[in-house]
Amino acid sequence: MLAAKKSSGKLNTEMFDDVPVLQRKWQAALRPGEKLPRYEDVMLGSLGRLADHIVLLKDDNNVLEVSRAGRYVQKWLNDDRQDIPVNALSPDCAIALGEAATCALANGRPYLAAAHCVRDGLVQTYDVLALPTSSRWGHTLIGAYVNERAPQYNLLDAIFSATDEGVLSLAAIRDSEGRPFDFQIVHHNQGASRLLKVPSTGLLWHRLSARGNLLCSLEVVERLLEVVKSGNRDQFEIDSDDRNLKLGATAFGDILSLTVSDVTALKRREASFRLLFDNNPMPMWVFDAETTGFLSVNDAAVQHYGYSRARFLRMKLQEIWPKDEWISHKEALQHVGDSYQSSSNWRHIKADGGEIHVLTFGRRVNFEGRDGYLVAVVDITERREAEARIAYMAHHDGLTDLPNREFYRDRLRQALEQGHGSNKRVAVLCVDLDLFKNVNDSFGHPMGDRLLRLVADRLRSQVRGNDLAARLGGDEFAAILASNVTPNEVSDFATRLIKILSDSYDIDGIEVVIGASIGIAFSPGDGVTTEELMRNADMALYRAKSDGGGVHRFFEREMDRLAQKRRDMELDLRRAFANGEFELHYQPLVDIAADRISGFESLLRWRHPEKGMISPADFIPIAEDIGLIVSLGEWVLREACTEAAKWPAEVKVAVNLSPVQFRSRNLVQAVISALAHSGLSPLRLELEITESLFLAETEANLAILHQLRGLGVSISMDDFGTGYSSLSYLRSFPFDKIKIDRSFVKDIAERPDCVAIVRAISGLGRSLNITTTAEGVETIDQLDWLRAEGCNEVQGFLFSAAKPAAEIDALLFKFGTRASKAA
Repeated sequence: MLAAKKSSGKLNTEMFDDVPVLQRKWQAALRPGEKLPRYEDVMLGSLGRLADHIVLLKDDNNVLEVSRAGRYVQKWLNDDRQDIPVNALSPDCAIALGEAATCALANGRPYLAAAHCVRDGLVQTYDVLALPTSSRWGHTLIGAYVNERAPQYNLLDAIFSATDEGVLSLAAIRDSEGRPFDFQIVHHNQGASRLLKVPSTGLLWHRLSARGNLLCSLEVVERLLEVVKSGNRDQFEIDSDDRNLKLGATAFGDILSLTVSDVTALKRREASFRLLFDNNPMPMWVFDAETTGFLSVNDAAVQHYGYSRARFLRMKLQEIWPKDEWISHKEALQHVGDSYQSSSNWRHIKADGGEIHVLTFGRRVNFEGRDGYLVAVVDITERREAEARIAYMAHHDGLTDLPNREFYRDRLRQALEQGHGSNKRVAVLCVDLDLFKNVNDSFGHPMGDRLLRLVADRLRSQVRGNDLAARLGGDEFAAILASNVTPNEVSDFATRLIKILSDSYDIDGIEVVIGASIGIAFSPGDGVTTEELMRNADMALYRAKSDGGGVHRFFEREMDRLAQKRRDMELDLRRAFANGEFELHYQPLVDIAADRISGFESLLRWRHPEKGMISPADFIPIAEDIGLIVSLGEWVLREACTEAAKWPAEVKVAVNLSPVQFRSRNLVQAVISALAHSGLSPLRLELEITESLFLAETEANLAILHQLRGLGVSISMDDFGTGYSSLSYLRSFPFDKIKIDRSFVKDIAERPDCVAIVRAISGLGRSLNITTTAEGVETIDQLDWLRAEGCNEVQGFLFSAAKPAAEIDALLFKFGTRASKAA
C-alpha cells in the first residue's frame, strides 16, 4: 500500500511537468493565420515516454473514434481495440474522453479535464488533456494525454468515515446454551464516538453492556438482542443529556449493524410544531394519507366545526364534504404532492349541518410514524358572500335591480347557443320610453328615477321563466323571449307590454303618463349573433319612434339597407368636411316695396366627387346627429360673413342655425369670431332659427338669443306657423323677422285659408314691428297676392334660385338696373 502511494506520488509530479510541456508544444506548433496546429507538428517527434499516455481520437462528422492508444491508456481503458467509437468504451473513461475532446474542439484550445474511475471499490483520479489538431486528410484529430493525478482510496471507507451518523458493528455473545446475552463492539466510525461521547479506545472490542456509553442500558441491549433472535429490523429512540438519538438495527446472523443519528433538532421542531398546531387560532388537522381518517385536530378546528375531538378522530375527510363534491375532492387528493394549496374554494359541512366555503393549505408530514398531511383551513364564507354581492352588482342595474347590458348580452349569447342547430327562434325586444324626458324636465331626476323603478317592476312582472328583462341605460330597456315564440305571439306580447307601460303612474299623488315604443328582431332570420340581433332590434325601435311612438315594429331588411346608407353618408360627411367639398350658394331676399335685393340667404351645398350635389335635407339631419353640424356651422358663419363683406353696405346675409349649435354653448363666440375675422358689421348679419329650438332648454336658448341680439345681430324665425305655440314664442323673444312657410305661399292664389293665414301673419308682423318674408315665391300671381296682403320681403325661384358666390355681382347688377328703370 505504501509502495503504491509512493509510485502514485512520482507519477503525479511527472504529470505536472508533462501538461505544461504538451501545452507549450501545441502553442509552438500553431502557425500564424491557422486555427489549429497540424497533427504532425504536435503528436509526432520527440514525445518519448509520453506516447504511452496518449490516445488519438478522430472527429468524423461529430462522432469521436479511437484511432490508436498507448500502452498506459490501453490499460486505463481496459481495451486495446482501435478504430472504435468512444462511446463503445467503458462509461467512466468514455465520458471523461468525450468531455475533454468536445470542449477542446469547441474552444479551439487544449482542454484539461478530470476523470474519476471507481473499480473494485477503489477510486482513482486521472487528468485528461485534450489537444485539438488539424489533419491533412480533412479530419480533426485530438491527441488526449491521460495520467493518474492522486493516490487511490477506498470509496466505502471514505463514506463510512465521513458520515455524520454513527455506524457500529456488533458481534453477539452467546451463553453455554447458545443464547445471545450481550454484544462486542468489533468496528465503529468516528461518528459513533462523537455521538456516544466516548473515545474510540473506549468502544472498540468492548462489551456493549459495559458502563460508560449511552447504549449500555438494559432496555437497549434487550431490544438489540431481540433483533438478533428474530432476524427482523428495528428502529427506536433514546434520550439523554437533552439529546435525542435514533437507533436503527439490522441483523446479519450474529453480526448486528447499528446506526446512530442525532434527531434532537427534529424533536425540537416537532415540539414547536405541536405548540403551533395546538394553539393556532386557524383550524388545523392531520389526516392519514392512506385512509383519510383524522389523526389529530386542534382546538380551533373543534370550535369552528362544532364536532367534539373524540368525534373528529373517529371521522374521515369524506364526512365533512358535501356529497355533490365527493368526486372532485377525491380527484384532488389523487394529485396532491408534498405540498398543496386549493386552487379553488371548497365547501365543508359543520356539525350543525351548515356549509362553509374554505381554502385549504397542506403539506405532507410524518405523524407518529404514519404518512399524513397537515392541513390549515381558511374560512372564506363571508368573503364569498361579499364577492357574490359584488358580482351581482356588476351584472345588475343599481337603480332598478334589473340585469344590466353586460348580463343581457351574456344571456342572449347563451340563448342563441342553446337554440343553434334546433332552429329555435329567440326574440329580442328593445323598449324605449316615450315622453320620459318631459318627466325629468318637469319634476326633476329623483322623480324620473322613481318612475324608472316602477317601469322595471311592470316589465319584470311580464317577463318570466327563461325569458329576461334588462335595463340597458337611461330610459332604454330590453327583453329576451327565448321560448321559441312565433311572430304573432311576440306581437301580442309587445302590444300588451306597451299598454301596461303606458298606463298612468301615481307617484306621491302625482299622476305621471308616459308611453313606450318597441323594436323587435328574431333569430336566426334577423341575425345569429348578439351584436346583429341587438343592432337590428334597435333599428326596428328607431322605425317605431319615427312612426310616432307607442307602437312596435319588426326589423326589416330595408332598415338595414337604409342604416348602411346612413353609415356610408356619415363616413362621406366626415371626409367631405376634411376635403373641402362643401360650398355656399346664396338666394336673394327681395324688398317688395323698393323692388331691390335687401339681402341673401346663405344655403349650404355638398358637391360629392362621385354622387354630385346631395340635398341638404339628406345630409343636414345626419350632420346634426353625429355632431358635425357644430364645426360645419362655424365654417358657414365665417364663409358667409367673409363673402357678405364684399357686397354693398345695405345688403345683408342670412345664416341658418341648428338647435345642435345652441347645445354646444359655443355659438356666441363663433358668431363674434366670424364677424371679427370678416370685418362685417353685426347689423348686416341675420341668424335664422326654427321653432324646434324652443322645445328643449328654453331658458338657456333664450339667454343665448339675447346675447346674440346684444351684438347687434338680427334674429329671424324660419318656417313660421308650422310648429307649436308660435305666438307664445313671439312673446318670449322680440324677433326681427318671421318667415312665412312656403306651404302657405304655394296655394295662396287658389285657397282662401292660405290667404287668411298670410294676412294674419302679415298683420301680426306690422303690429309687432316685425319684418315678414314669404318663402317659395314662384309666380307673379303669388307675388301680387303677397304684396296685397302687406308682406315686406319675398324670396323664391321667381327671382332666382340659390347661386354660387361668383354670380352675386350679376344678380345685384340685374336688380339694380331693373330698379332704375322702374324709377
